[in-house]
Amino acid sequence: MSKIILKLGDSLKLMKELPEKSVNMIFADPPYNLSGKKHQTVKSGKMVACDKGDWDIISDIHEFNEKWIKECIRILADNGTIWISGTLHNHPSIGVILKKLGLWIINDIIWYKRNAPPLLSKTRLAPSTELIWLASKTKKYYFDYDTAKILNGGKQMRNLWEINAQRHKTKHPTEKPEKLLERIILLGSKEGDTVFDPFMGSGTTGIVAKRLKRNFIGFEISPEYYEIAQKRINKEKLNGHIVYSDKLIKQNKQLKLFFGTTSKI
Repeated sequence: MSKIILKLGDSLKLMKELPEKSVNMIFADPPYNLSGKKHQTVKSGKMVACDKGDWDIISDIHEFNEKWIKECIRILADNGTIWISGTLHNHPSIGVILKKLGLWIINDIIWYKRNAPPLLSKTRLAPSTELIWLASKTKKYYFDYDTAKILNGGKQMRNLWEINAQRHKTKHPTEKPEKLLERIILLGSKEGDTVFDPFMGSGTTGIVAKRLKRNFIGFEISPEYYEIAQKRINKEKLNGHIVYSDKLIKQNKQLKLFFGTTSKI
């Protein structure tokens, strides 16, 4: 039975309650600081003010990033990994901080969304990627290379991941696909490990962690999204079912054997 701990509040404060080296893997999708009166986005084909919520308005994003990453390093096991999702608005800051704090940067993973929405503006290229920093405290870290190879049809997995964007299951504006989190959690942790998400949002990381028989700790500052996450995670079953590989499983005998073995409770 997976142990699930969910808390409502400021992640920076809540993380201080966690013991050192107490989590095995961290996935973080931090605020990108995109919201503001002068910032715009596209909604229903029209340009509108970008307002994701108060949680996405930060006076000094670089200082904020350094504070929460420092706490993550403190609670991360020596052989653990941290995965941080971002876009051009935030990932340069994250990269600089990871180097400044002495972390070993393992990969910069490019998540390519072939079905990304078109851009109304004619002054730049249509964004269709996000970057995921993968880092560790030392060069001795857990990474399931064999599973990565199996998931990639027997070939070495590269750092370009083509995973389509999915229709959001909740109203959270930055909800990530379960397919993406499944791959990350399978490669970065083992059954029984503890996965931590400091910016839980609508709870996708927790859903996937529970499904794959990992323990999970999630913090969320928004009462609205916390309630959504809590309901979704509590409802999720511990069944080891893999979503993103369903099509591959049907086509590949090796995958059928692999997932048939790992899915047993």
